[in-house]
Amino acid sequence: MTATAPHFGPAPSTPAARRPLAAAALLAALVGMVFGLLLGGAGPASAHAALTGSDPQDGAVVATAPKEVTLTFSEQVALGDDSIRILDPNGKRADTAAAPRDLQSGSTVKYGVSLHTGLPDGTYTVAWQAVSADSHPVSGAFTFSVGAPSKTAVVLPTEEAGGGLVGTLYGIARYAAYAGFVLLAGGSAFVLACWQRGAGARPLQRLVVRGWMTLTVATLAMLLLRSPYTGSGKLADVFDLDGLKAVLDTKPGAALVSRLLLLGASALFIAVLFGTYPRREDEREKRDLTFGLAIGGTVIAAGIAGTWALAEHASTGIQPGIAMPVDVLHLLAVAAWLGGLTALLVGLYRTPDLDAAAVRRFSGIALGSVVVLAATGIYQSWRQVGTWSALTGTGYGQLLLVKVGLVAVLIGIAWLSRRWTARLIAGGGGAESETESGTGDGEKPRAEAAEETEDPDTSGATAEDPARAAQLARQQAAVATAEKKRIRDADPDRSGLRRSVLAEVGVAVVLLAVTTALTSTEPARTEEEARAATAVTAPAAQGPVSLKLPFDTGGANGKGTVRMEITPARTGANELHLWVDGAGGEAMDVPEVKVAFTLESKDIGPLPVVPTRLTEGHWTADGVQIPMAGDWKVAVTVRTSDIDQTTIDKNMKIG
Repeated sequence: MTATAPHFGPAPSTPAARRPLAAAALLAALVGMVFGLLLGGAGPASAHAALTGSDPQDGAVVATAPKEVTLTFSEQVALGDDSIRILDPNGKRADTAAAPRDLQSGSTVKYGVSLHTGLPDGTYTVAWQAVSADSHPVSGAFTFSVGAPSKTAVVLPTEEAGGGLVGTLYGIARYAAYAGFVLLAGGSAFVLACWQRGAGARPLQRLVVRGWMTLTVATLAMLLLRSPYTGSGKLADVFDLDGLKAVLDTKPGAALVSRLLLLGASALFIAVLFGTYPRREDEREKRDLTFGLAIGGTVIAAGIAGTWALAEHASTGIQPGIAMPVDVLHLLAVAAWLGGLTALLVGLYRTPDLDAAAVRRFSGIALGSVVVLAATGIYQSWRQVGTWSALTGTGYGQLLLVKVGLVAVLIGIAWLSRRWTARLIAGGGGAESETESGTGDGEKPRAEAAEETEDPDTSGATAEDPARAAQLARQQAAVATAEKKRIRDADPDRSGLRRSVLAEVGVAVVLLAVTTALTSTEPARTEEEARAATAVTAPAAQGPVSLKLPFDTGGANGKGTVRMEITPARTGANELHLWVDGAGGEAMDVPEVKVAFTLESKDIGPLPVVPTRLTEGHWTADGVQIPMAGDWKVAVTVRTSDIDQTTIDKNMKIG
């Protein structure tokens, strides 16, 4: 933000001056009406779906195999025919492979998958993958057991949905799309609003065209990668036409196609801006064309920004009707600031004719962009974070803090740029007499320059040779341009401004990367809501619970005590420790110890547990599954010799 204070002059009063204001007001009303029609029926939802419950629960042990498994999500999700898979202990499909049944009731989002009949006892794995309403893939897995837990041979992929090579490529394309939009929209805005003579400058033309090409290629890549990104994760599936067709039927797919159509319109805009526009010499015609390009460019830029707002975080969560237009404003402000900053850097380094007046105009635009960014950013932060604990305790909140820090650094560097800008203007570094419409002559025509610099001795020789005269004029114009660039580059104020703007652009590149990461990170508010929902459905933690069980096997040295501790003594997985003490309290080494849990009130069990000897007199077992809360009878069998053993039991409250 090379932020000098913008120049404020008297309000325009002529009909020609009022015409842009009236058209802008009409455009704002039309855009507001479009957003109202699009968003009027939108209801609140969360961003990034999370699994908040299941039946059976994770880690549960059930007496008989259920007829179906149900999954409950925090928000609406898109599921395919193979999105939920139930695998038996051998890794074979235990479900019927039918499409998940929609069991939604009210605000509860639930899906069910039917199981085969006659399933054997053992541990079953439920693997699921879905696409949340904000276009991001989510996945997970959990287990439950029938009868008693068993060792399972199921090996699930370690990478999450949207990861791997496809996820990396999709992330690169997402970043490139943002960067391309910033260069396209911001560079065009810089030319129209700050330095209209820059429309004839090749470096600025290449900057905007490369922005358009980057955004177009990135959008095509995202469209092709979308199917494997949300599905198989295999790069070869980019050529799957059925997958591409399925993507086109989704909201993100429609947004990407809409962006490509808008990029077609923007190609025409670029052709006029850098083709017809610089050749206009009539001041009135150029003013009208400037107004038309400004209106058309704003509509196209807002439409492209809307393709992000309509398909990602802004379209879900609380207040989507407000969040989506705010997101569009936020993206436009980012493009005007960072894209204009990049165009200014190119102008400072590659074009000798960039004057202080253009820098001053951009300074005012940058200042306004920062104000818009601050207002929209505060709203977005409140909407996506919600609480101070979420700001520091979630990945989204921590990334947001990094982004705020980078913005602060960027504004600090901009303050230095402001000083260089003031010195450049004070030193007369630009054509201050240039009209606000930017139609002043930045450099004299080549023929005129040739006339002024032509050697009198050669004028007669070239008068009879037009080709030689034209060649000489080009050479002299090139020399004059190089001399002008040398003088400009030697200006310490201009050099200082170039260095500070270069530093701003460097920080802006990192800032854009953090912003891209934020768009693919689960919002902090949603993460905390999912944690709370999971905590409600999960069994309450307690314990550990301890028991003392005296025993007497009847043989020599057959008396002692078993001390048992189970942690955390709740439903699901538990850790069991047994200590066998002799009659004198010393550790007693016995050949075998076995444990069984029975819930007689529900006719569950006995569920056998075979502890492992850890040290002399100390036995342990991990992952002891307790399917439900209740008053469980714990039976401990102790064998002190080949023929001497006994079983003692006692009730224990679990859960």
